Amino acid sequence: MGCFPCFDSREEEKLNPVKQRDDRNDGQPAVASNISRLSSGADRLKSRSNVGSRKGSLGPKDAPDVPIAAQTFTFRELAAATKNFRPESFLGEGGFGRVYKGQLDSSGQVVAVKQLDRNGLQGNREFLVEVLMLSLLHHPNLVNLIGYCADGDQRLLVYEFMPMGSLEDHLHDLPPDKEPLDWNTRMKIAAGAAKGLEYLHDKANPPVIYRDFKSSNILLDEGYHPKLSDFGLAKLGPTGDKSHVSTRVMGTYGYCAPEYAMTGQLTVKSDVYSFGVVFLELITGRKAIDSARSQGEQNLVTWARPLFNDRRKFAKLADPRLQGRYPMRGLYQALAVASMCIQEQAAARPLIADVVTALSYLANQAYEPNTGLGHSYRFAGDKDDKRNKDERVGRISKNEEGGGSGCKWDLEGSEKDDSPRETARMLNRDLDRERAVAEAKMWGENWREKRRQNAQGSFDGSNG
Repeated sequence: MGCFPCFDSREEEKLNPVKQRDDRNDGQPAVASNISRLSSGADRLKSRSNVGSRKGSLGPKDAPDVPIAAQTFTFRELAAATKNFRPESFLGEGGFGRVYKGQLDSSGQVVAVKQLDRNGLQGNREFLVEVLMLSLLHHPNLVNLIGYCADGDQRLLVYEFMPMGSLEDHLHDLPPDKEPLDWNTRMKIAAGAAKGLEYLHDKANPPVIYRDFKSSNILLDEGYHPKLSDFGLAKLGPTGDKSHVSTRVMGTYGYCAPEYAMTGQLTVKSDVYSFGVVFLELITGRKAIDSARSQGEQNLVTWARPLFNDRRKFAKLADPRLQGRYPMRGLYQALAVASMCIQEQAAARPLIADVVTALSYLANQAYEPNTGLGHSYRFAGDKDDKRNKDERVGRISKNEEGGGSGCKWDLEGSEKDDSPRETARMLNRDLDRERAVAEAKMWGENWREKRRQNAQGSFDGSNG
């Protein structure tokens, strides 16, 4: 299977120059009518009393007007914050334009300022979409929009500053003196990024399809807390009885779902595929597309898929920079999740909520390389399940002490085929067990509370 025909904005415009112009209202905000309704920032000079509270309004053509609860800035203010966009303030460059580190004179807050490239391929529409999306959507795993500037022909966005950079910075092309991410941190980042997607798919109304999920768009706060950024390509998802939205193919080569790349039909499962690619990057340490590798290894998904079906090759999928410091069982389970997410048929992929459940389970297993166990089954608040934990760790130790032979872990400790399907089945079994334990605890707490209330009621009645 070759590379999927998914193009980023630059490639797509080269191939479809007419469509690029004609497709300006494919469900996104109408640019001309809405850009004038944004507060320009220059207007604030007339009324300084509104510095922190000025609001504009903008909305998609198929949605009512909504308030833009973001601060407006003049271009002069942002130029001062970034020291006139000097090279030493430069952080990076993306499809929208360049990003600079700055400090606001008004509050002293350190921010990231993204400046639209006026000669670039993304323009007012993507600017409007990002302002709208980040003004309406708020979640711990989404980057916070502080404000924007629509001063004259200048278009700038102001975000909270993410001190750890992007996930891409910590996965690829590392300098020799930089430590690679450990296994626990990788699972934590994957779980947090999945929670951000879950909010967009399941909590936002209507649902939002991110459409550009990739390692460079996952920013890291202190403690490697992940936040999704760059919402310029986001789309409102299907509503009612619609199964998909049709749009021109946009995104980044290597991350696009095959059905979206071939038909332009976009669903939330398209994001799940992209998530699977990023999760594979976290597991393997490889880039989604790496032209420096040999022909058969340039596309990460194409290289990894055959290895999923042979348990003896599972270890080849682990990042060599981990130097074996990962739990074998955790690797199997992570590969099971990744393999389900990158299924070619969208219907075969899990919902992101199911991915969050699985990854929360993995992220709560603390791998301790010095102990050799590689697993901790104690979850936050789980104080009553020590016996089950000890039994399960004992079974895993017995099966893994032979040097990670790929033996399966079950009640009898027998070997089983470690295909993705079998691994997924075992993962689901463990998830069901954890759910059952949690439900039993909840039931017990409710039962004790009812007994307490009944006892209190009987006491009150006898005293009446």
